[in-house]
Amino acid sequence: MSVAVIVPAVGESITSGVLSAWHKKDGDHVAVGDLLFTLDTDKVSSEVTALEAGVLKISVAEGAEVPIGSTVAEIDTAAKAPDAKVEEKKPEAKKEEAPAPKAEAQKPALPISAPSPIPQPPSPTPKVQPEGRVTRRKLTPLRRKIALQLVNAQQTAAILTTFNEVDMSAVMNLRKEVQEGFQAKYGVKLGFMSFFIKAVVEALQAIPQINAQLEGDELIENHYYDIGVAVGTEKGLMVPVLRDCEKLSLAGLEKQLLSFAVKAREGKIGLSDLQGGCFTISNGGVYGSLLSTPILNPPQSGILGMHKIQERPVAINGKVEIRPMMYLALSYDHRVVDGKEAVTFLIKIKEALENPVRLFLD
Repeated sequence: MSVAVIVPAVGESITSGVLSAWHKKDGDHVAVGDLLFTLDTDKVSSEVTALEAGVLKISVAEGAEVPIGSTVAEIDTAAKAPDAKVEEKKPEAKKEEAPAPKAEAQKPALPISAPSPIPQPPSPTPKVQPEGRVTRRKLTPLRRKIALQLVNAQQTAAILTTFNEVDMSAVMNLRKEVQEGFQAKYGVKLGFMSFFIKAVVEALQAIPQINAQLEGDELIENHYYDIGVAVGTEKGLMVPVLRDCEKLSLAGLEKQLLSFAVKAREGKIGLSDLQGGCFTISNGGVYGSLLSTPILNPPQSGILGMHKIQERPVAINGKVEIRPMMYLALSYDHRVVDGKEAVTFLIKIKEALENPVRLFLD
C-alpha cells in the first residue's frame, strides 16, 4: 500500500511554497517522524515529517514550487525496513607458512634485474570554468515577499526619518557591573536589545500616536506592546514578535530573544511568531552600520533603527570627552505621526537609555 506525502497547509494566506531540500533520498526507508523535506514559503520555512513508515518514492525534485495540498512523494508501507543486523565475519584461520629454505652460504641468491618504472608527473587538477558572466536563479518565496512588502511600504505610506544620538556609557557600565550576577541568576546574558525594547515601550506609552496605524479611513490606536525585532537569516529578513513587552523584565526579554535566535538559526520560526506587532526595532549595528533610514513594516507606523556604537568626541559640561555614541533613526508614517511626536519619541528613548538603572529596576 502506498501513502501520499502531501504539502501541508502552513497558513491561511499561503497557497504554495518551494521544496527547498529533501532530507531523505529516493528509495530510503523512513520511520514515522523522520524529517522528509523543508518547505519555504513567503513567510516561514516548515519541516515536513513522515506520517507512515516505509520506502520513500520521490516524485518532485528539490527547488520546485509546489501548491499546498499537492503530492510530492509516496511511501510504500508494505516494504519492510532493512535488517540492521550485520553478521560478524569470523576471522580466517591463518595458514601456516612454510619455513623458508635455508640459503646456501656458498651460493648466494642473485637479485633478479628489472627495469625501474619511470615516475610520472601528477596529472594537473582540472580548472573549473565559469558558467558565464552572470548567475541567474529564481527568487525564493520569502525574498519575493520581502521585496513586495518593502515596495508597498514605500508606495502606501508617507515615510519620514528623524535622527538623534545616545550616549551608551551608562548602559555599558551597568551591563559590565551586573553581567556576572545576572547570568548566574537567569541563565542568559544581558544584552543591549532588552534595554532598547524597554525604552521603546516607555516611549510608546508616552507618545501613543506612534502605537497607532491606519486601516482604511480609520485610525486604530493599540493598547498593547508587541515589539518586532528584525533578525537577519540566511533565507532573508524575519521579524519575530515579542508579546506583551510591558509585562516582561529585562531577563524575560533576553530569554525570548535567545529563543528566537535559536529558532532562526535552526529555521524553525513559525508563522505565529511573525504575526502581529505594533512597532519594530532593527539593529543594523551588528553588521557595522553607522547610520541608516529603516523602512516601515506595514501596517505599523514606526520603526527604530539601532546602529554601531562608536567612540566619538562629544561636548560634556563644556569639555570635550570621548564617549561611546550610537545614532538612532526613527522612520514613521507622517500620515499618522507628526514631526514633534517623532522627535519627542526619540528623546524619550535617549533619556531612558542614558539613565538605564530605572529600566533595570522596573
